[in-house]
Amino acid sequence: MTYKIYTKTGDLGKTSLIGGTKVAKSHIRIESYGTVDELNSYLGLANDAFANLGSNQQVKEIQDRLFTIGSSLACDPDKETKLKIPDLRESDVIKLEEYMDDMNTELPEMKSFILPGGAVAVSHFHVARCICRRAERICVHMQEESIFVDPLVIKYLNRLSDYLFVLARYVAHILGVSEIPWKPRV
Repeated sequence: MTYKIYTKTGDLGKTSLIGGTKVAKSHIRIESYGTVDELNSYLGLANDAFANLGSNQQVKEIQDRLFTIGSSLACDPDKETKLKIPDLRESDVIKLEEYMDDMNTELPEMKSFILPGGAVAVSHFHVARCICRRAERICVHMQEESIFVDPLVIKYLNRLSDYLFVLARYVAHILGVSEIPWKPRV
């Protein structure tokens, strides 16, 4: 017997959190993990656009952490779940910082803001950075509305957006593409 992906349970605009609580598909919690899922998918595309064993492996690891974050956000914090949800760790944030520090040793000093672009792979990582910032803003909004979100999730997303910026610069460097400095009109 084959498994059917459709259940028809969401046809009326409701979905279930992990734990069984039904909420509207427009609920901010659904928006949060939906945006993390969008980021994860976009990172897959960005990773496919740039062949570099080291950074490709880092991005795959980050995609795993994004599944962890999505699982955390999909849980009803008021209910005990039967599923074992993996934990995000402070060491995951530290690892992003270490990756950035390693890449920065090869990058020229930034002397101005830079415009996204220069190569398709560079642009993809900049778009991923923007999606990550949106996911972070949604989680901060949840926190401001007293809707539980693990503070480490916000910290990780904040650091991840920094990582994606550095990665976009690093990809440009590896590809030999000049960064596009922003020259404001005066």
